[in-house]
Amino acid sequence: MKFATEYIWFNTSKKREYINITPKVEEVVQKSGVKEGMVLVSAMHITAGIWINDAESGLLQDIDEWLEKLAPFNINYRHHQTGETNGDAHLKSLLVHHEVIVPITSGKLDFGPWQQIYYAEFDGQRRKRIIIKVMGE
Repeated sequence: MKFATEYIWFNTSKKREYINITPKVEEVVQKSGVKEGMVLVSAMHITAGIWINDAESGLLQDIDEWLEKLAPFNINYRHHQTGETNGDAHLKSLLVHHEVIVPITSGKLDFGPWQQIYYAEFDGQRRKRIIIKVMGE
């Protein structure tokens, strides 16, 4: 079995930002030489997330508004007693989760025709990273 690991760093310009990372994941899969297997993509910070969804107009804005309604910024979160002000970012991360696993078939990501992999940043404007781990034959 082959394994390949790559770390990707982000410095986002906004507090909340969504980045399509599908091309980078495809590049890592191709470099790995794995033809049949899977790739794990995981955010290595608890105030970020990874998800798969369609790359359709308006969807990112709809998701952002939905997340803000479910986990709005609120200065009164108990977590803020630690000196942090990112309690909402922790909650948003729980809603989208921090990792995805995508099958690899014939050397390519094997998901639906419109699906893409997104990095979701909920407490940005500082250095963060993800791990891409390819496994298979």
